[in-house]
Amino acid sequence: MRESESFGVEEGYGLKIVEWLNEEAAKQKLKFEARLYGYNLTTKNFGTFEMFSWIGNVPSARKLIIKASKRFKIKVIEGGYKTKEKILHMKKSDYALVRRGDKVIGHLELEASRLGTEKWKIKAEERK
Repeated sequence: MRESESFGVEEGYGLKIVEWLNEEAAKQKLKFEARLYGYNLTTKNFGTFEMFSWIGNVPSARKLIIKASKRFKIKVIEGGYKTKEKILHMKKSDYALVRRGDKVIGHLELEASRLGTEKWKIKAEERK
């Protein structure tokens, strides 16, 4: 089981999408549970996203978030990507795709402090 806090949905859809994700996972008998954690992330190019955390397996999470994007016609952040480089940083970093349905419309580089409970912040973003 893995977990991630670098997934998000377009602002205004958070509660609706998280409920749908949990219902869909239960229908398909997938090991997956999502929860909103009351944090919004604003990007310059893609708008504001309500971030959520999930516990389960990675393929199920990625499949469900893409399915939600298509069904509700919204943008989503699909995080959890790492670089291949093994470099020690003072901050933890994560890479994410911004999707609309099956289509990748951009990339984000996120960072947060390794100490404390600091939330993710945008370090860099690019449109595709």
